[in-house]
Amino acid sequence: MARSRLTPERETELYTAVLDLLREVGYDALTMDAVAARTRSSKATLYRQWGSKPELVARALRHNKPADLSEIDTGSLRGDFRAMLERTDDCQMEKDSALMRGLAHAVHDNPDLHRALRELLIEPEMTAFREVLRRAVRRGEVDAGNPALDLVPHMLVGALVARPLIDDRPVDHAFLSAYVDAVVLPSLGVRHP
Repeated sequence: MARSRLTPERETELYTAVLDLLREVGYDALTMDAVAARTRSSKATLYRQWGSKPELVARALRHNKPADLSEIDTGSLRGDFRAMLERTDDCQMEKDSALMRGLAHAVHDNPDLHRALRELLIEPEMTAFREVLRRAVRRGEVDAGNPALDLVPHMLVGALVARPLIDDRPVDHAFLSAYVDAVVLPSLGVRHP
């Protein structure tokens, strides 16, 4: 697909509009017509560039992610987790959490969305995250045979989903920092001061 015809600024503008519409109306009500109208584009251009609504949504979410997690290397796993958290503020974290909760619901009824999210967002994120964990193993912070290693992403996603349900409060830095220190690091056998 010839994505190169769009300038980076125009691509960012389109992705921002997609995410804004997702927050406003949700995935099911989001249409290529609405994206075209919001961005002063033609629907044909959107389909030519992205092929489908699921791919456009997945690429918009990918574009919105901070830099590659595998680039984070502070020298300690706790430091790496802190650096990951510092890449977003509480307000953006709350907006992203609400967006992901809505998409998690939409995925059940939309196999094409699920596939696009897995290929374009989840797998690249998990690959990068696994590298952060592998470095902790190589440094000797985490035992290579620790069964919690494969469950860290599940723990973190669980925290993101559970906080609003259980506490009726948004996920924020303070909560995630406390969760990492009290749950994630101990499960990996990592001691911290």
